Amino acid sequence: MRSPRRFRRAVLAALAAGVLLAAAGCDSAADRTTKGTTGTADAEDVLLQPLGEPGPGPFTKPTARPAPSPSVTRSPQEGDGSAPRAVHRVSGAVPGLYGGVRSEASCDVAQQARLLIADQDKARAFAEKAGIEAVQIPGYLRSLTPVVLRADTQVTNHGYSSGSATAFQAVLQAGTAVLVDGKGLPKVRCACGNPLDRPVVAKGQVAHRGERWAGYDPARILAVDPSPRPASSLIIVDTADSAWIERAVGDDVARDRDPEDPPPFEPSEDLLFPSPARPTDPGPTETAPSAPAEPEGSPCPDPSGDPAELPPGCPPPMEPDPGTEAPDDFDGAPTDEPWEMEEDGSGVVPEPTQVFPGDPDGLDEPADDRVPEPFAG
Repeated sequence: MRSPRRFRRAVLAALAAGVLLAAAGCDSAADRTTKGTTGTADAEDVLLQPLGEPGPGPFTKPTARPAPSPSVTRSPQEGDGSAPRAVHRVSGAVPGLYGGVRSEASCDVAQQARLLIADQDKARAFAEKAGIEAVQIPGYLRSLTPVVLRADTQVTNHGYSSGSATAFQAVLQAGTAVLVDGKGLPKVRCACGNPLDRPVVAKGQVAHRGERWAGYDPARILAVDPSPRPASSLIIVDTADSAWIERAVGDDVARDRDPEDPPPFEPSEDLLFPSPARPTDPGPTETAPSAPAEPEGSPCPDPSGDPAELPPGCPPPMEPDPGTEAPDDFDGAPTDEPWEMEEDGSGVVPEPTQVFPGDPDGLDEPADDRVPEPFAG
């Protein structure tokens, strides 16, 4: 059983790996596909793909199963498809990145395999993009995990045309059923059977084409990066009741269970996008705040009284310096007489032990036994 501390470190490592940086223009170095066609010389096309829309060149008929809508909050935006946007990178290991329903697969994996291998040309094109042999397609699909996206996500999609796979950039709507690998990367879109890969985020202007859905926000798009190492399970959100599910990697969703060590935040908490920037802390040159001013109309009384009766905030009476205390029978009346002292000076003036300038340790000369001038009452 994993300790809470180890799990929290894993969560923080996953968040740090993704960093959730706004990457409004950075290419994926690992991407091996070509960019989508551009509508103009200055803008690159990114196709918006709603939940049930197969899109251009589908490999198969839809194999996605209906599922509840994901619980991710968005702000509806107005404007055209070329509005400025921001793409936020996140690690595929982040808990809550994906959703699903307990013990229910969002994609019919067995049917997906049958449809692909029924057409040899499509099977060959699919296998080429997946980096496998065509005969390995059934086993490859069974090794992937059926989930749904919890946020609009950009991917490199591949349509089928003239015997080969053609790459284009697409934003898949939250709630889209996909199959992901052990590093959390979307690999297959179940609405069309298309192979998926990491996105190529344009550095220049982007033109969003296609149908815009309610709640679409060009500033809240995810790009999933692979987790540092393959995982044996994914922590996803139950979209039916907003609870945590630990889903083993692979298509056997019957093994879904409650996490032994759940994440240290609620499933409904939106950690997929950066929070607004907070004010920075004062720098080291900032001066400490001054003490609060004494309230008007409440002056402190004579500090010679009882400290227990002083109002809050008033200074206590000053204590006399050591060695200058008055005798017990001193009544405070002025007098010209010196204090009576014991012959040996005990209890009144201690033996001098102070060190004087020019005498580093006070041991080279005899001690000065002179008594200081009497204290005037």
